[in-house]
Amino acid sequence: MRDLNGVTAFLLLSFLLILPSSTAFYLPGVAPRDFQKGDELQVKVNKLSSTKTQLPYDYYFLDFCKPSKIMNSAENLGEVLRGDRIENSIYAFKMRVDDTCKVACRRELTKETAKNFREKIDDEYQVNMILDNLPVAVPRQRRDGSPAPSYEHGYRVGIKNKDDKYYINNHLSFKVMYHLDSETEYARIVGFEVIPTSIKHEYSEWDEKNPRVATCNMNTKIAPGSHSPQEVTDSDYVVFTYDVTFMPSEIKWASRWDTYLLMNDDQIHWFSIINSFMIVLFLSGMVAMIMMRTLYKDISNYNQLETQEEAQEETGWKLVHGDVFRAPVNSGLLCVYVGTGVQFFGMTLVTMIFALFGFLSPSNRGGLMTAMVLLWVFMGLFAGYSSSRLYKMFKGTDWKKNTLKTAFMFPGIVFAIFFVLNALIWGEKSSGAVPFGTMFALVFLWFGISVPLVFVGSYLGFKKPPIEDPVKTNKIPRQIPEQAWYMQPSFSILIGGILPFGAVFIELFFILTSIWLNQFYYIFGFLFIVFVILLITCAEITIVLCYFQLCSEDYNWWWRAYLTAGSSALYLFLYSAFYFFTKLEITKLVSGILYFGYMLIGSYAFFVLTGTIGFYACFWFVRKIYSSVKID
Repeated sequence: MRDLNGVTAFLLLSFLLILPSSTAFYLPGVAPRDFQKGDELQVKVNKLSSTKTQLPYDYYFLDFCKPSKIMNSAENLGEVLRGDRIENSIYAFKMRVDDTCKVACRRELTKETAKNFREKIDDEYQVNMILDNLPVAVPRQRRDGSPAPSYEHGYRVGIKNKDDKYYINNHLSFKVMYHLDSETEYARIVGFEVIPTSIKHEYSEWDEKNPRVATCNMNTKIAPGSHSPQEVTDSDYVVFTYDVTFMPSEIKWASRWDTYLLMNDDQIHWFSIINSFMIVLFLSGMVAMIMMRTLYKDISNYNQLETQEEAQEETGWKLVHGDVFRAPVNSGLLCVYVGTGVQFFGMTLVTMIFALFGFLSPSNRGGLMTAMVLLWVFMGLFAGYSSSRLYKMFKGTDWKKNTLKTAFMFPGIVFAIFFVLNALIWGEKSSGAVPFGTMFALVFLWFGISVPLVFVGSYLGFKKPPIEDPVKTNKIPRQIPEQAWYMQPSFSILIGGILPFGAVFIELFFILTSIWLNQFYYIFGFLFIVFVILLITCAEITIVLCYFQLCSEDYNWWWRAYLTAGSSALYLFLYSAFYFFTKLEITKLVSGILYFGYMLIGSYAFFVLTGTIGFYACFWFVRKIYSSVKID
């Protein structure tokens, strides 16, 4: 174990040193930037996104105003996987200098471009822009009429009225909030808002070098609804304009992201924690009752049996001591899944620790996805080690074959599903399709780093002496008596998954909302607490059901322990289907396939994680109780 700890410490230390530096390299805007009056500010454009289709598109997929040269910003792995494409734009401001009517460009709508605009307006696409690493926000009224501020991420491409006419939002009123340092006169940007408007601009003659429109000038601002809207029609011209207002603000730079996080309700989060805590309290009471009363009584009685007749009359879980550590059917597959679960557990735990320290906040674009991918690769070491240790305990000899399965089974299944989904996205010409270069990088991380680390872990694990069983296993397996209906595997497994899912399903709502409804998830403290509660719940429900199973003289607990906690993934997938039909407005077939495809991957990963937690809890419990009784 000492060899493994040394390698682990080196990998984690390397990752801790690499992550912040790579983040700063890719995200030049995370650190505070000071601006003087008159400094040029460049607005960057991001993807076009829609909660109805879940298919992001490049900003210039629509015929918006383009700069003379389009330049891509450096993006990290997480941004590419999320479909972000950050590019420069024609919108430029001067710090603390207001502009009231600035013409960006004039575009002619061809039949094709007009069709694209209408389709994107139909699908309620939103335009995402960035200024100094702040996404643009649109102020809106809350549905409950509350005066508290509420914001929408990105502005709508346009609107469709009751007469099925399409109007494009071609005028943008930007508002930039800044926090001024009274001593140095430097300012930091702390807010970026926009109010989009559709207006049919009027002009007599169009001068490309000095464009002017009669509908606005340098002295007047456009008020929403004050002019006729700009309809999307073939062979028509659309003039894009904008204005910008700078406003001083008391908001500090460190708190500027609070605007984008007002959508979350802490009271509901606390309700989630209390709900989960009550489940854990109930389960802990049951486990304490079994451990403190029933088990103590069982062990005392078993150890006091003196005569041969008394020993022959013993019943319950001690009766199967000669078979309880018999290797299960498909023990190699169990080793593979346990190893993969350890890998996933390590990735999840370290990711949450990084998130708690603020490395993976929403301002760190793509940081969460990048960290998860890299940590998954590094945790291959633990996957190989735990898989081979279990494999050797089951008296397996072909450790290389076991290692190959551990390295390729779970990632291979996930990659195959991901590849098919990516092909569908590519077929829709969406920017969400992972480019060939990024796909190659993922394969390299898998084959070049993860697989070798799995082999290193397997080698270290197989070198260790096998785990010794506390009792000897009989050569001839004992016959299992007929079980009651409530102890049948299918019933007990399905029942076992309900409580772990119940402990997390409220928090799951917020996670699904952040993924599929274009909102930011940032309360990692709540998530970490829920994760700990999930661990305890999986462990305790598995121990309880495993005890009942052994008392019924059924010693086939290995796979059932894994599946009992892992069955919570089934409820997760069913809940995702419920969420799809009640909260989302997806109508396209491809978008539906994408949703259920990605949720299938998520549920599969949740199955591996929870199953492994339940397995190890039961493994510890069974070894503990059988090492506590006297066996002749």
